[in-house]
Amino acid sequence: MYGSDGVNDDSERTAFRRTEKKYKLYYDSNSKSSKKKKQPRAVDLSEVIDFKSISESFAVNGDLPAGVSKLERNFDRPVFCLDNCPGFYFIPASLSIEEQCRWIKESLVSFPQPPNRTNHNALYGAIHDLFNAAKTSQVLVKEVTVPGEDISNDVDANFHNHRWASSEEHDSSVNGGNCRSISASVLLRKLRWSTLGLQFDWSKRCYNVSLPHNKIPDALCELAKKMAAPAMAVGEEFQPEAAIVNYFSSGDMLGGHLDDMEADWSKPIVSMSLGCKAIFLLGGKSRNDEPLAMFLRSGDVVLMAGEARERFHGVPRIFTDIENADIGSLEKKLSDEDDICYLEYIKTSRININIRQVF
Repeated sequence: MYGSDGVNDDSERTAFRRTEKKYKLYYDSNSKSSKKKKQPRAVDLSEVIDFKSISESFAVNGDLPAGVSKLERNFDRPVFCLDNCPGFYFIPASLSIEEQCRWIKESLVSFPQPPNRTNHNALYGAIHDLFNAAKTSQVLVKEVTVPGEDISNDVDANFHNHRWASSEEHDSSVNGGNCRSISASVLLRKLRWSTLGLQFDWSKRCYNVSLPHNKIPDALCELAKKMAAPAMAVGEEFQPEAAIVNYFSSGDMLGGHLDDMEADWSKPIVSMSLGCKAIFLLGGKSRNDEPLAMFLRSGDVVLMAGEARERFHGVPRIFTDIENADIGSLEKKLSDEDDICYLEYIKTSRININIRQVF
């Protein structure tokens, strides 16, 4: 789902793809720099809906822009809706700074832990303690026991029998025989998704209930139930059964798609944003429908239920520059020495936790 669509002619793109291209990160070469340092190409953000500004304006004077309404329901914070998209709910700044920091840490330390699966499983197998290994500059090593084995182009070989080693230990082992290795910090930066609860099989596009998995933490379940309430029928409670955690770095995008593998689309997907600000596109039931663009900031929660589940959506851009990343509060909260490793990660990243009721 990450990357470009491979189409060069705008006339061949759908409306959704053209909007993705409009907001996607591109670079311009700075000809005045001897090092040809690349600078992000300027992008027009004037049409992007900003629910933070909408919420602040509503709190002062009660005004709302055309097409936006406030949900009239007993909830402890404002919930905004789009008049032409039933089932879509936006809850700005819904997570406290403490909650944001907690779930950033859990997303990096706990959620990728086996038996939960990640995008690394196919190539490297189950990897334990990835974040801690990256923090201590470890390398993932697989010893090659077959004399003379050519591993230089063996892209299908994996690390199912592997161990973490220090750089010094790895350098020493190289002298005694062949081995393949990759640093934990590289693996962390290549982490793109992890799965909680019922595991999603990406190759078959279905939930595989037979796969072992860790239970979604009770605290996250309770938070998801609370946040899902505006999209639930009176008297019903959301049942968190699976979650997908997406990890974005600069230049990453999530192409337009539908979340359509759950049995009951009337139940919402609860989507929590953490880290750098992003642009979210909400389209229609066809890729040819022009999507709306809106900002997602750390702490925002989006609910998509019912008709909104039938609409294509995606993330074409995250902002990692100081001017637009919008993570000042996180930087202050994570400034302690013990938290600096989380801050260094989140300064150039976005994490999205989306929680689903499968059955």
